[in-house]
Amino acid sequence: MLESGAFAGTPQLDYETWRALVRSEYGDENVSEPNVFAAWRRPLSVCGFIAAATRIECGVTGLGNAYQIGRTQRDVRRAGLEDYRAVFQAAGRSMMNQNDEAVELAAGDVALVDMGRPWTFSGNRSARWLFLQLPRRRLISHLGFEPQGGLRGRGGTLARRLLYEVVKDGVENQASLSAPAGAFMQLAVYDLLGALFAPSDPIPRHTDKLFVRVCGIIRDRFADPELGPCEVAAEAGISLRYLQKLFMARGSTCTHFIHALRLQHAAGLLHRRALLDTGQPLGEIAYACGFHDYSHFARKFRDRFGCLPAAYAAGHGRSAGSLKKPDELS
Repeated sequence: MLESGAFAGTPQLDYETWRALVRSEYGDENVSEPNVFAAWRRPLSVCGFIAAATRIECGVTGLGNAYQIGRTQRDVRRAGLEDYRAVFQAAGRSMMNQNDEAVELAAGDVALVDMGRPWTFSGNRSARWLFLQLPRRRLISHLGFEPQGGLRGRGGTLARRLLYEVVKDGVENQASLSAPAGAFMQLAVYDLLGALFAPSDPIPRHTDKLFVRVCGIIRDRFADPELGPCEVAAEAGISLRYLQKLFMARGSTCTHFIHALRLQHAAGLLHRRALLDTGQPLGEIAYACGFHDYSHFARKFRDRFGCLPAAYAAGHGRSAGSLKKPDELS
C-alpha cells in the first residue's frame, strides 16, 4: 500500500520535530527517545477521511521493538480526543496494547485504536503505516455498536482484504472520486470496518438453537410492517405462548426486539441520508423500516434515541454518540 517511494518529496523529520508534530495533533503522548531516529509523514485524504502515511526508522536501546509511543489515562483526559484510529500495517511489524490486550501486527493487518482510552504502540526499525481517523459518533452510529479499541483484523479475512484494497485505491487515486462517489466509498469503509470488528457473538447468552433461529427470522423480516409476534411464531413453527416464554427468559419481548431492529436500521438510513444529502423523505424511511405511519415511528425513535428523526438527520441527535446494537437481549 505504501512503498518507500510513496514518501518521495516528503521531508525527513528528526526526533524533536516529530514529537512536536505528534503533540500538536494528538496532545501529550509518551514517546520513547531513540538513539537513532528518522521519520516521514504524508498527510492524505482517503475516501473523505483524514489520513496520514507514516514511515519510521529508528533504534532504542533495550527495546525489542525499536520505537514506542503511548498515552496514559492522564494524557487522555488532557487531550480530550474521542475518535477512533484505524491502523493499516503496510510494512514491518508493530505491537499495540489497549484494554489489557497485546496485539501484534504484521504487514497486511488492520487494527482499531480507541483514542479516548489509554494505549501504547511500538514498531520495529523500518515500519510503515497508514492511519485513518474515524469520527467516533459517525462510526458508532453507522455500525450500531461501540467497538472496543485494541482489536486486530488479520490479513486473511475477506473483510480485511476488501478494506485494504478500498483504502489502497483511495491512497493511489485521491483526486479521481467525485463528491457523491467519495461519500459512498466512505460508507463502504464503515461497513467493512463493521464486518471486521463486529463482536464475534453479538448475543452471547443465546445458546438455544431455536431462539437463534427465531432471531434470524426477525432480522430477515423486520422491515415488513405486517411482522409481529404471531407471524414470527407461525414461521418458526411454535406457539405464540412459547415464543413469549423464549423472550421473557431473556428479559425482553418479541415486540421490543422487532422495534429495536427497526429503529437501529432507521438510524443507519438517517445517517446515510445526512452523509449523502439525498433528501429522502423521512416518511419513506419510516415505511422502509417497518412502520405504518410516521407519527408512530417518530415517537418510538425519540423514546429510543432521545431526539426526533429530523433532528437526528440534521446532526443534532443528542444520543448519536451512544448508539449500540439492540441490547435488549444481551
